[in-house]
Amino acid sequence: MELDTGAAAWVLASSALVLFMTPGLALFYGGMTRSKNVLSMLMMNFYCMGIVPLIWALVAFSLAFGAVGNGGLIGDFDFVGFRDVGVGLPPGYEWLTIPFILFAAFQLTFAVITPALMSGAVADRMKFTAWALFVPIWLVLVYTPVAHWVFGGGWLAERGALDFAGGAVVHINAGAGALALVLILGPRRGWPREAMPPHSLPLTLLGTGILWFGWFGFNAGSALAADGVAASAFMNTFLAASAGMIAWIGVETWKAGTPTTLGAASGAVAGLVAITPCAGFVGGMDPIIIGFLAGVACFFAIEMKFKLGYDDSLDVVGIHLVGGLVGSVLLGLFADLDVNPAGADGLFYGGGWSLLGEQILAAVVVLAFSFGVTWVIVKVLDTTIGIRSTEEDERQGLDLTQHAEAAYNLADYT
Repeated sequence: MELDTGAAAWVLASSALVLFMTPGLALFYGGMTRSKNVLSMLMMNFYCMGIVPLIWALVAFSLAFGAVGNGGLIGDFDFVGFRDVGVGLPPGYEWLTIPFILFAAFQLTFAVITPALMSGAVADRMKFTAWALFVPIWLVLVYTPVAHWVFGGGWLAERGALDFAGGAVVHINAGAGALALVLILGPRRGWPREAMPPHSLPLTLLGTGILWFGWFGFNAGSALAADGVAASAFMNTFLAASAGMIAWIGVETWKAGTPTTLGAASGAVAGLVAITPCAGFVGGMDPIIIGFLAGVACFFAIEMKFKLGYDDSLDVVGIHLVGGLVGSVLLGLFADLDVNPAGADGLFYGGGWSLLGEQILAAVVVLAFSFGVTWVIVKVLDTTIGIRSTEEDERQGLDLTQHAEAAYNLADYT
């Protein structure tokens, strides 16, 4: 197809918005950690911005998007080293109206933030050397196959599963991987007996605002055009985030008597997560329903970690895995061809049970694959180099012991 300069401009802007989400995520998570570990959390996120683009250009993009539309399990090596990844469109991508290199860049920003999401689960206790090895290995062995299955025309896409902007590829994938990580890593020392409150909720709220802002590129940018589908995705993103926030603080007030700023931030992110797979396929009041249900579901999912005994430090499992599951499954109910002719009709719009079944299958397969392969990766790393910081390192804080720095120098004020 002919190059659409308007579409290219929008995807260029969207790529920058999505990349900005990773520093936003760093602040969102960093504010929730204890002050002695905030730089460690920021570094885990920023490291993803350094290592993932290199692995992406070398091999991961080719494995995720090579052999597009083959209905298979993995791509090929046609684009290794970004070979033939330029302005022109290679076979299988003639439908694009943007330069192929721009498509690769936009998808790269998704690849950057997905492993970064898992950092919140392992806060306060994972060695940075282990994280440094885990991220590139996980990107190649877990992220690229799932991206190919759904985004790259692999077997789940061929069956008819929908995922507009990453409910399965990003959120279920990262959430399931986070669960495997924390089960092997073990809880923070003193959890849940000792209180471990956030050290800076203003940082968390700032991070939430950046995430919300960047999410418009995440969802509306996934239309790959400046068109009506992008506009629908933009509005749906806004409504779902708002509904998630109000639902969360409503349940929180009912249960605890007071709404909290952390609850408002968490609810907004839960709504954003849930609308991600649905953004370009639903309309009307449906995004409000999706966001509201996600806010409620994620609130109660977080309570379950105390009953089940796993320490997901910053609630990656409760928000991203559960929110991704909620959105992916609800898409099977609310998808509407009138919103996007490239989608399908869900159960509530006369499409029958077919799409719902495919959405459930995709969610279960991605959850199981990500959990299983992540478990193996982490077990191998734990057996070889160890993944857990020492008790003394955790007592002093990972900022000093892993990075020889402190986030706050208060010497002049004491």
